[in-house]
Amino acid sequence: MDYSLVIATAQAAGPCPLGEEAAWGRRVHTLTVDLHMIARQAAQDVDRLESAKTFVAFLEKVEIEETSRRGLLTLRPPSGEAEHIRTEQEETDRGRQMIDRARSLVGRWVLVYRYNEEKAGNRQHNVRMLAHLVDLGDGAISVNVAKKVLLDDAGGVVARAQGAWESAGLPGAGTVTVAQLEKARAELQS
Repeated sequence: MDYSLVIATAQAAGPCPLGEEAAWGRRVHTLTVDLHMIARQAAQDVDRLESAKTFVAFLEKVEIEETSRRGLLTLRPPSGEAEHIRTEQEETDRGRQMIDRARSLVGRWVLVYRYNEEKAGNRQHNVRMLAHLVDLGDGAISVNVAKKVLLDDAGGVVARAQGAWESAGLPGAGTVTVAQLEKARAELQS
């Protein structure tokens, strides 16, 4: 038994009112158990982060998968190839928190911490899961990455992507801002 945890929860509960020792003891007990469970979950999360793979990517969009109710992030690493990674289900506290965090970072560069989880009922296949996101800022997107995003949006139709790129007046080399890319994406819709 870790008595330092009990001491910490007793301090958090405050002084024991005279004549209420039993109720105060139950409160300390409940707090101790709650904090122990929080510490165990935090230790599991830290272990997951320690073993996670990391990569930098532009967070393009966040959707909810209909079948699993998981968040589905579309990421663009510097290679420009779209990658998808999932969160826990949105019905869980952790899943909802991660989905909300990811939504707040759409259009930004992020450091992605990911791990693989075995697919239910199929040990041969893994699902790429999100452990954590760190905001790296909005920065610029290389033209090559932006062109791949637009080409994907155009369903692979090069002429449509090129037309939208040119209509938006984007440069042929260098970088573009997120706003410039969004302007080209909007051209595809018109």
